Amino acid sequence: MHKPLLNALLGISLSFATLCAAQADTPLRLYTSQPNADAQATVDAFQRAHPEIRVEWVRDGTSQLLTRLRAEREAGVPAPDVLLISDALSMQGLAAEGWLESYDAPGKERFDPAFYDPEGRFYGTKLITTGIAYHQRAERRPQRWRDLAEPELAGLLSMPSPLYSGAAMIHLESLLAAPGLGWDYYTQLREHGAQAQGGNGGVLTAVASGAKPYGMLVDFMALRERAKGAPIEFVFPAEGVSYVTEPVAITRDAKASEAARRFVDFLLSEPGQELVRAQGYVPAMSAMPTPEGFPPRESIRYLEFDPVEALGRLDADKARFADLFAGY
Repeated sequence: MHKPLLNALLGISLSFATLCAAQADTPLRLYTSQPNADAQATVDAFQRAHPEIRVEWVRDGTSQLLTRLRAEREAGVPAPDVLLISDALSMQGLAAEGWLESYDAPGKERFDPAFYDPEGRFYGTKLITTGIAYHQRAERRPQRWRDLAEPELAGLLSMPSPLYSGAAMIHLESLLAAPGLGWDYYTQLREHGAQAQGGNGGVLTAVASGAKPYGMLVDFMALRERAKGAPIEFVFPAEGVSYVTEPVAITRDAKASEAARRFVDFLLSEPGQELVRAQGYVPAMSAMPTPEGFPPRESIRYLEFDPVEALGRLDADKARFADLFAGY
C-alpha cells in the first residue's frame, strides 16, 4: 500500500477513535419520565446502535423533572442534553421559554404533523391514549364519554387528577374542546360524585378491584393488566380519545448536542418505533401497526388537541377544575 494512502487511512482511524473517546468522555445526559424498565430498555437499545455514546439518565415524573430542571438552571448546574417526558403541553411550555433547540429530524414526514412541533423543538415518539376502563362485572358497558355522566353511574367513577397527572391535564383540555362535552360534562361528573385524585395508577387499582368499577384510564395500563388476567376491559370511546405523545427534545444548552441528535434520530427511526411497539405502546410513526391487544390504528379516533392554545388557558382551567372538584 502506498505510504500516503496508508497515512491517510491511519489518520481517519485515529480521528474516529478520538471522536469516539470524546463522545464517551462526554456522556449524553437524559431526563425521562418513562417507567424504569422502559427507560432502561430504551437506553440499552440506543447504546447497542451507538456503542460510542455513553448515556447517563435520570428517571422521575414529568412535573418533578421540570422542577429539578429549573432548580438546576438557577444554580448553574449543567442541563440535561435531551428530555423524553410525558406530554406535549409540558414541552410547549419549555419551548415558549426558549429552553429547547430546533432540530429538523430526518424522517419526520413519516409522522403526523399533529404529533410534533412545527419548529422542530420536540417530536412525539408514541401515542398513549386515555379511554374508558370498566370492571368485567360492572352492570353497564360504557362506549362513549357521555355514558360516564349517566345518573346510574353516580359514585362509581374514578379518574386521574389533572392537577397531578400530565396525561390527565391533556385529557381535560381535549374533552373541554370536544363538541358536546366541555365544562358542562365535568359539572355533571362532579354532581354524580366522580372522584378525581392522584394519577392513573390509583384509577387502575380502583377499577381492577371493583372499588370503583368505571374509570378514565390510559390504554397500556388497562390492556397490560387485562393480558395478565385482571378483570378489566378497555374502550376507545366513539367520540375519540385524548393522547400524550411522550415527546423527545434537545435542550438549548446541551453539551453533547450531536449525541442528542442521534438519540432523537434513533427514537424516530424504524428500530426505535419497533421498540415502542414491543413495549406495548402505539408507535407515533404512521405506518407502524399497533401492538398486540390494541385495535387497528385506523379504528382509533383521536380528539383534537392544540398544545399552544391549551397552554394559554392552562392555569385558568386548573383553577376551575380544583374549585369544581374541591372536597371530592
